[in-house]
Amino acid sequence: MQHFLSLDPVHLNNSWITIGSFDGVHIGHQKIVKRLVQGAHAQGHLATVVTFYPHPAVVLGKSNGGYLTTPEERANLLGDQGVDYVVTIPFSWELASLSALEFMRLMKNHLGLKRLVIGYDFALGRQREGNFTRLLEIGKQLHYSVGVHEPVEIDGSPVSSSQIRKLVREGEVESAARLLGRWYFVDGSVIHGDGRGKALGIPTANLAFWQERVMPASGVYATWAWIEGIRHPSVSNLGLRPTFDNNAVVPQLEAHLLDFDEDLYGRTVRLEFVSRLRPEVRFESVNALIEQIQRDKHKASEVLENAK
Repeated sequence: MQHFLSLDPVHLNNSWITIGSFDGVHIGHQKIVKRLVQGAHAQGHLATVVTFYPHPAVVLGKSNGGYLTTPEERANLLGDQGVDYVVTIPFSWELASLSALEFMRLMKNHLGLKRLVIGYDFALGRQREGNFTRLLEIGKQLHYSVGVHEPVEIDGSPVSSSQIRKLVREGEVESAARLLGRWYFVDGSVIHGDGRGKALGIPTANLAFWQERVMPASGVYATWAWIEGIRHPSVSNLGLRPTFDNNAVVPQLEAHLLDFDEDLYGRTVRLEFVSRLRPEVRFESVNALIEQIQRDKHKASEVLENAK
C-alpha cells in the first residue's frame, strides 16, 4: 500500500475507488473496501481509497472533532484490507466549494477512475449535490460506472464512526470492538512520569498520545500492550489520578504491564482497550490504592485470558 497526503503527485491508471472519511475503518467500511479490492483486482485494476483530513464535518463546523484513528493508522488499516493506494486529501473550504462534477473530474484525471464504489448514503460536492443519481449521470459523461452497497447493521442499526466514538467516550470499549471488528487502540510514546508507580512497586509506562484522538472514559481497563510486535497483558489507568493530583486537569494514560520489566522510555506502545474494569476513584490512603491495584491486576488477567 502506498499512502499519499495530497492528490497533486498522484497519477494512476484504471482505478476502482471509494471515497469517504473511513475514520476507524470499522466493519461497515471493511465490507465496502473488501468488495472494492475484490472487484478491482479481478479486472487487473487498482483499488484506491480517497479520504480526507481534517474531517469535513470539522472544517464545516458541524463537529468538534475527535478521531478514532490518525491518518497514517487509517491508511495502514486500509492497506491491511488489500488496498493498493490511499490518498488523504487535505479538506478545506475551497475543496468543499467544488461541484460534484469538478471533484469527479479530479478523480478521473489523477486516478484513472474506472468504477466508483460508494455506501448507501454517500454524497459529495457543494451542498452534497453528488448523490447516487447525480454520480451516475456524471459517470456517463466521464466514463466510469458506479456501484452502491447497503450498510452493515448490528442490532438493527447501521454501523457508523459517530456511534463508535460515542461508545468509546462512554467507556463501552467491548461494544465499540464489535463495530470496529478489533479492539480500540491508542498509540503513544513512553515518556517520563513522576515515578510514583515505581515507588509503589507497580511501575507504569506513561504514554503521550495524539490529542485529537477520541479517548475512553476515565477509569481502569484491561488492555493488551503491543511492543515491537509482541503482545503483553496489562492494566491501564486513564484519568486525573485523584488520589494524588487533586488539581489535575489533563488526563494521563499509564499502563502497568503484567509480564514485562524492561525500560520502555522513548519506545512506542499500542494499547488495545479490552474491558473497563471500574471508574477512576479517589482512595483515602496509598495502601488502599495499592490493594485495589492488586485486585485490578488479578481481574485484568482473568479478562484477558478469556478475551476473544
